[in-house]
Amino acid sequence: MARAARAVRGPRLPNPRLTGRGTGLFCVVAMFLLGCLDALLFDGYMPVYGVLFLPVCVLTALWARAGDVLTAPVIVPIAFAVGLIPAADGNGGLLGRLMGLFTGLATQAGWLYTGTLFAGVIVLVRRVRWVRGRRRRT
Repeated sequence: MARAARAVRGPRLPNPRLTGRGTGLFCVVAMFLLGCLDALLFDGYMPVYGVLFLPVCVLTALWARAGDVLTAPVIVPIAFAVGLIPAADGNGGLLGRLMGLFTGLATQAGWLYTGTLFAGVIVLVRRVRWVRGRRRRT
């Protein structure tokens, strides 16, 4: 009976529980790789990078351990900036790359705020549920 129920539900999605450092590492590496992918396939088209940023924010907030959940809204903007390094349009060496990074941060602030808001809301809901669960147990 259990096998039939699992077959109907379909494949199980991953549900890891990452520490604070693991959450940060996941988010930063994912955004850097997505920034590289955006630069390679879409020539650094920033709306694509912004759309790819949103699911990473949600996964970061969902996959953090209950005790480390408050790290997600902190690491998300840092990861956004790290991912912009390869995706930003920068010609002319280090100064050109920095100018592209700052321009990308300024022009894509809507994506940054939206992703951080998603992560923050998910974290707050998870934290409230965790605290209420601990109170019930004691």
